[in-house]
Amino acid sequence: MLKSFFRLSSSLILGLAAAAAQAGSGEDELRRFIGDTRTVTAQFSQVQINDRGEKLSSSSGQMVLSRPGRFRWSYMLPYEQLIVCDGEKIWMYDPDLSQVTVRPAADTLTGTPAALLAQRSTLTEEFTVSDLGKRNQAQGVLLKPRNIDGDFEAVEMWLHQGAPERMVFRDRLGNRTEVAFTDVKVNAKVDESQLHFTPPKNTEVVESSATTAPAGPPSKP
Repeated sequence: MLKSFFRLSSSLILGLAAAAAQAGSGEDELRRFIGDTRTVTAQFSQVQINDRGEKLSSSSGQMVLSRPGRFRWSYMLPYEQLIVCDGEKIWMYDPDLSQVTVRPAADTLTGTPAALLAQRSTLTEEFTVSDLGKRNQAQGVLLKPRNIDGDFEAVEMWLHQGAPERMVFRDRLGNRTEVAFTDVKVNAKVDESQLHFTPPKNTEVVESSATTAPAGPPSKP
């Protein structure tokens, strides 16, 4: 089933200026992203690697984000899989099983990297932020959760011109999930129907009150 985007992956408005910042550091790029970005669409590729450096899985698909709090994470390869957050609920749909699991969005996302992309709240309340410098054309920041009881240890976020290029989620066991974004479009109009989910006919709907969601970008086992 689903493994990793919400326990490890999309709370990001710093209590800082909302105006665009000049790209001078990773924190400047982060301010620019969280202050000016309303929507993001992108293609993504994802790799999961264990603590021995062995690749466990790879996948790819499309992402749509609309702030505050709504997103669509759609896997195309190697399996079809869909996660939609409509702002109130998270729908995790597995077409192979004809099953969708529904969870409350607010409780599920609080303090997780999923909120990094979707939410508008004070980042510094949930994470410490440090600059990673520049790599190629991207500026990086390291985000560490203030809550040490969570499942993940840190998130690297690399941005260019206010848009995410790459994220690396590291859990407390030494595993990591790397996500690269391409064909990124910022503040383009998005189809609102993509940010809602209606279960297809004959789909089993499982209501869950669990407040812990998968920890990084989602994937199949």
